Amino acid sequence: MIIGIDDTDSRSGMCTTYLCAVLVDELRKYGEVSTPRLVRLNPCIPFKTRGNGAVSFEVKIRNKEEEAEVKEVVKVRVRELSELREEETNPGVVFIDDEALNARGREENGGEAKLKNFYENAVREVLTLEDAYELISNFHWDYFGLKAKRGLIGALAAASFFVLQKDKPNLYDFTYELMTYRRRERWGTLRVIDEASVWKADAATYPLTWDTVDVANKEIVFAPHSPCPVLFGIRGDSVDAIYKTYEFVHAEPEERKMLFITNQGTDFHLIKLEGAEEKLQDYHSYVLDGVVSSNPRTIEGGHVIFSISLSGKTSIECIAYEPTKGFRAIIRNLRVGDVITVYGSLKKGTLNLEKIGVRKLNIELERNPRCDACGRTMKSAGRRQGYRCKRCGTFKAGKDREIIERKIEKGLYEVPPVARRHISKPLIRMRVEGTDKAIHPSR
Repeated sequence: MIIGIDDTDSRSGMCTTYLCAVLVDELRKYGEVSTPRLVRLNPCIPFKTRGNGAVSFEVKIRNKEEEAEVKEVVKVRVRELSELREEETNPGVVFIDDEALNARGREENGGEAKLKNFYENAVREVLTLEDAYELISNFHWDYFGLKAKRGLIGALAAASFFVLQKDKPNLYDFTYELMTYRRRERWGTLRVIDEASVWKADAATYPLTWDTVDVANKEIVFAPHSPCPVLFGIRGDSVDAIYKTYEFVHAEPEERKMLFITNQGTDFHLIKLEGAEEKLQDYHSYVLDGVVSSNPRTIEGGHVIFSISLSGKTSIECIAYEPTKGFRAIIRNLRVGDVITVYGSLKKGTLNLEKIGVRKLNIELERNPRCDACGRTMKSAGRRQGYRCKRCGTFKAGKDREIIERKIEKGLYEVPPVARRHISKPLIRMRVEGTDKAIHPSR
């Protein structure tokens, strides 16, 4: 049986991954339990909780008669641990039994394609509860929900991801995260973590582990600041390197830990549009090619904003918010005429930048010409009438052009770890993979 769970936490406490860890440990008495999956959903959804993550795992129940008991254990724990007093917490659970998973049944219903579409749309689009009910009804799956039951969307997406990855492990890019959890009496108190040990751990395993620390901003970023049960989480591409990092870290006593397979650090939320910019919608994340059409400017709050022209007549504003820190200095070095690719999420018609690719730099600067006789700058003689020197009366037809040195190079740039979304792909992963030589990781 595959179980998907979502929307049990809130901004003020709890964590769906903790509930998952509790259940994985508790359900082992009924049979073998898989490594759980942690699926980050659309990061732009306005009613999301902190990381918009859903979980799923499989229990290979030894006795068919115990299925009902397993479901009841899950329901009891969801009722017990969910932040039900919070208005925005609406838990959902999906149960997929072995019969519903047989290949023939999926093929007859076009099931694999439906699961694939649902998972991908949950990460990239805006789904409704009706979308989840339709798929659940199509396969006659059992489910459970509390309050508005909106968590069924994420629960079904996480379960779908598990099914797809179980059949085809390399269908999607994936990474790992080892989550450690605090003892309950410490929830809501200041976390005790030896920072020196974290820096040593990172130095020993980077880049096989990443986003443990932010070197440029001298911050540890693998531990949350919220009152949730998470002590810290170690992300990476190597399970061995993750556990090596864990052994280095000295921190307060933990209650438990759990390794997750996850879509974090993959950029799976990004939609690449090919000449269809008129379809841009809020609460979606895009990869867009364009030309800088207004020089960057700093606005109140320290945010940096500029415009790009897309294909056709479409133009949008892009913004690097203050929390992106040094990334803003890179953005300030852009100028009109630069050919770039922007990566980010659209909200109120403005793209919130996560990465930027500089493809071609505008290295020409046009200036009013100088008079050959006196060296003074010439003035416009009128629209399309060239330039004249008021002192000497000399004439030139057009502006002078000079080649200028730029303070930015071509290639990919990213926001630092302190500002990175869970699902965004660190550039160091691309460098390790050798997918692009022109890469400038934040570290």
